[in-house]
Amino acid sequence: MKRLQIVVLSALVGGVFACGGGEPSQESSTSGDAPKSMVSEEPAATNDGTGVGEIKNVELANPLDQAMVKEGEGIYDMKCSACHKITDERVVGPGWASITKRRKPEWIMNMITNVDVMLAEDPEAQKLLEECLTRMPNQNVSVTEARSILEFMRSNDGEK
Repeated sequence: MKRLQIVVLSALVGGVFACGGGEPSQESSTSGDAPKSMVSEEPAATNDGTGVGEIKNVELANPLDQAMVKEGEGIYDMKCSACHKITDERVVGPGWASITKRRKPEWIMNMITNVDVMLAEDPEAQKLLEECLTRMPNQNVSVTEARSILEFMRSNDGEK
């Protein structure tokens, strides 16, 4: 019995020393709880005006593709109109008037299709969030649907 007690006591003492329990290490860490100044990261978003997401280049139709405009208007009516007006009026989100004059097509499409990452990483999207105080929900809009919405926005802004 005494031998069993010695073995158990030795295992406990060995466990305490094996698990540390001493002073914290002075080595720098890149774990999630490390101070930002200690972690070197690349900037998440470049400031080229295209936003963050898979859309890197958009070929614009000239003249407007009327089938896409019609499809985009239908998607707007179904998924966007409760929060966005086609005027400059802000409801929940900003109005869409002149949006294609202020933002690159890639930024618009990335905001529509990749809203969570855009709000987390894109400085312009973050400014809009501060202004509107409501996160845009992810409407699960495909890239094709977003392209049609963009064409509808261009039509709304007077492009022919």
